[in-house]
Amino acid sequence: MQARGKVSLLAAPPRATGEVRYADRGPLERELAAYRKVLGGQTRAFSESFWTAPSPGIVASAMQNDHYASLADYVNAVADALRTEYEAIVAAGHVLQIDAPDLAMERHRLFAERPLAEFLAFVELVVSAINRALANVPREKVRLHVCWGNYEGPHTFDVPLEEIAARVYEARVGALVLSMANPRHAHEHRTLAKLPPPKDWNLVAGVIDTTTNYVEHPEVVAERIAIGAKAVGDPRRVLAGTDCGFDTSTGFGLVADEIVWEKLRALAEGARIASERLF
Repeated sequence: MQARGKVSLLAAPPRATGEVRYADRGPLERELAAYRKVLGGQTRAFSESFWTAPSPGIVASAMQNDHYASLADYVNAVADALRTEYEAIVAAGHVLQIDAPDLAMERHRLFAERPLAEFLAFVELVVSAINRALANVPREKVRLHVCWGNYEGPHTFDVPLEEIAARVYEARVGALVLSMANPRHAHEHRTLAKLPPPKDWNLVAGVIDTTTNYVEHPEVVAERIAIGAKAVGDPRRVLAGTDCGFDTSTGFGLVADEIVWEKLRALAEGARIASERLF
């Protein structure tokens, strides 16, 4: 990758001008060590801890190719490099969350003016590359986050989940993290009921909208969890989550810091209410 000085991933992202490889594990190992230290200082143990890493597709979409002969060659090269990170995260004892907004969002970005079939071929390519990178990782230790872009906008050109579900379900993972709280995709539980995920997958249902300063009432959160449980047919397969991260790019957060914590408190309380009702 070529980078010059201060780089903006929004205005002037770096480009692939040579072979993609994982050049230095040092920063990754230091981050994992720092995280272990933070976890070790907690007074209560977490049932599990997850760590995010990008999908090869979102890297290839954000940082365009000036080196490889084809998009497929580029995506697979990125996947081979990311294998290092994926395996290290799981070896450190964390659940790996692959953040793959490209599997939905790129339909109205890079593929906006192209036939749907071309975008679906891209989804197939990325899922295959993800599976390639996960060859040595137990699938139950991986979850896949699919979303349509964590920004406040009309989203009227978002691809329906129904169009991509079958291809997403080919991923070698154990859970799907899905946006289900925002106004454009709160109905996707109907698609999950119609086209259910694999029976050994969990659903991390987005029950908190990360683009608004409205704080969801715990009862609303509990209702959304119950809807997700009904869609997959088993409440034991459902975890409560947020639609996405609260700050997709550093400094571009739409939600005030203090409101983020209020939303997370509502998430925890709503999950408690839902658990009492469902179990």
